[in-house]
Amino acid sequence: MNNAPVWDTGLINKYDLSGPRYTSYPTAVEFSDDFDRQYYQSSAWLSSATGKPLSLYFHIPFCQHVCYYCACNKIVTKRREQADTYLNYLFKEIELQADLYNEEQEVQQLHLGGGTPTFLNQEQISALINKVSEHFKLSHGNDIDYSIELDPREVDWPMMSTLRDLGFSRISIGVQDLDPGVQQAVNRVQCETQIKSVLDAARTMAFKSVHMDLIYGLPHQTLDGFLTTIDKVIAMQPDRLSLFNYAHLPHRFMPQRRINESDLPPADVKLQILQQATRKLLDSGYVYIGMDHFALPDDELAMAQEDGTLHRNFQGYTTHSQCDLVGMGVSSISKVGNTYVQNHTDMTEYQSALEQNLLPIKRGLKMNKDDRIRQRVINELICHFRMEPAKIEQQYTIDFPSYFLSELINLKPLEQDGLITITPEALEVSPAGKLLIRNICMMFDQYYQKQKNMKFFSKTI
Repeated sequence: MNNAPVWDTGLINKYDLSGPRYTSYPTAVEFSDDFDRQYYQSSAWLSSATGKPLSLYFHIPFCQHVCYYCACNKIVTKRREQADTYLNYLFKEIELQADLYNEEQEVQQLHLGGGTPTFLNQEQISALINKVSEHFKLSHGNDIDYSIELDPREVDWPMMSTLRDLGFSRISIGVQDLDPGVQQAVNRVQCETQIKSVLDAARTMAFKSVHMDLIYGLPHQTLDGFLTTIDKVIAMQPDRLSLFNYAHLPHRFMPQRRINESDLPPADVKLQILQQATRKLLDSGYVYIGMDHFALPDDELAMAQEDGTLHRNFQGYTTHSQCDLVGMGVSSISKVGNTYVQNHTDMTEYQSALEQNLLPIKRGLKMNKDDRIRQRVINELICHFRMEPAKIEQQYTIDFPSYFLSELINLKPLEQDGLITITPEALEVSPAGKLLIRNICMMFDQYYQKQKNMKFFSKTI
């Protein structure tokens, strides 16, 4: 399994643009407030009629501490009782959503994100999962993927035991950086011992997979300092790793205004950090999945990429492309059939809708045929670095060269630069193009090409 990217500084500098991460296509910036929620209900009923398996996402917005780099929808508070009020509303949403689906539809994937899901105590998390199990059919098969994001500062062994007993099979740990100076600068101070304790608990209790998040580009980061963090993380051997580029967008995310821009590493240092960290991970046996993600060769993500079944959605890379995604909680996003919806991001509006026995939908989008075609193309490229036109033609009854005539013309410079090769049989991303996969996908994004509004997006690398 050799999926390693090739580093080409000249190409990276040339394609230094901002663009979508393609956790969806069309991206969330295209969702409209004028969306008719009946489209969502119709999609849910069709899902119910066909018995599609489900993926459930629950957004827990609370954090006890604010991390200055954060771009999530969150509420920073030390008042734990606020979670009880929120859960009462979330329970109401669970009931309303469950009414749209078939009680025999299996939940094969479940994820708690945030915020900090472990802001909830053991009793609250247990109550949430019990409520879900009352209204949805939780699967107990070997292929389930029930995961939760953890703050190692707030998790002890009894909590880990509770999570395992509730059926969670995978945890995601926010590490970011192990350097104390960097941690102080972003208000995320957590010692290595805390992280190792959570990791030891996960392995002792036979969690199937451990994911760790790292961020490069944070204030006071240096090449040597971050490589020290990488060495320590490699020694811990998480099954999956994300190596995210910090996007400094203080005009959009208020906590980032507490970061002094002059403390951020220069662009050339950021690239050196990414290059050397990637090399270390590959040399230590990790597989490059794509878009900042790495996994051990025996992890499900790596195996799904190898057999062509890898998928990408709002939870990132996933092995559950067969599932309809139902998001619950403030700001959460669903994709059911050909319909996207997002809940209210404002807590008052979220609660007000539920008090009226309405799904708290704020905006959405119903995909047309063109959206579906382009989504398939982008998913193939971003997951597998290869796309076969014949498969698209067969599924959607189009002539690929005619349908994508302008895109194929616009791709010529990328082909001349060695990012891709195009033949009648396949569009293949080269090793040098893998790090720039977002740029390649952007060529098939009709919304981006029309607007090229980059203020919403992070740098592609």
